[in-house]
Amino acid sequence: MPNPPLVLGSSSPFRKMLLERLMVPFSTANPDIDESPLIGETPTQLVERLAIAKAQEVAKIHPNSLIIGSDQVALHGDEIVGKPHTHERAVEQLKTASGKKIELFTGLSLVNSQTGRVQSEIVPFTVHFKVLSDEVIEAYLRKEQPYNCAGSVRSEGLGVALFERFDGEDPNALIGLPLIRLVAMLEREGFDLYA
Repeated sequence: MPNPPLVLGSSSPFRKMLLERLMVPFSTANPDIDESPLIGETPTQLVERLAIAKAQEVAKIHPNSLIIGSDQVALHGDEIVGKPHTHERAVEQLKTASGKKIELFTGLSLVNSQTGRVQSEIVPFTVHFKVLSDEVIEAYLRKEQPYNCAGSVRSEGLGVALFERFDGEDPNALIGLPLIRLVAMLEREGFDLYA
C-alpha cells in the first residue's frame, strides 16, 4: 500500500531542508494561524498548541494526508527569547546569552487528516553559549545578520560558532524539526520511510 501524501505545515526553509534528509516526497503549506500566547499559557503549552494548530489548519486543505506541524520557543531563564528584528536588540540578546544557557522547546505534531489522529510531543534542547566578547558579537552580526532568528542565532550557519556545547537527544531540534521523534510518529502511522 502506498504511503499517504506527506505535508510539512511550515514556510521555514530550514525545516524543509531538514525534512529533505529523510529522502521521502513531501509538499509544503504555510499555515495561517495566530501565534499569540494565551493568557496564563506556559511556553511548552504554547509550542504544543501551535504545532497542533498549524498541522490541523493545513489538514483542512489536504485530505488523506499526514501533516507535520512544528513550533519552537527559546527560553533564557523564564523569559521567552524572540526574534530581535534590529541590530541593537540582537546585541542585547547575545550579551545576555554570553556564558549562559538557553533552553529550546520544540512542539512537534503529526496529524492524519484521514483519521483525525493527532500525535504531539515537546522536544527539549539546551544550548550553552561561550563567553562572547563585544567584538565577536559585532563581527557575527555583521556577517550573519540573524535578525529574523530567535535569540539572534542562526544555528544552521555561523551561529554554531557561538556555542560551547549542546544537551539534547536530537541535534535537529535546534533548527526546529526533531527528526528522530518525527520518524517514530510516521512509523506509528504505518508510513514506510524505505518505500
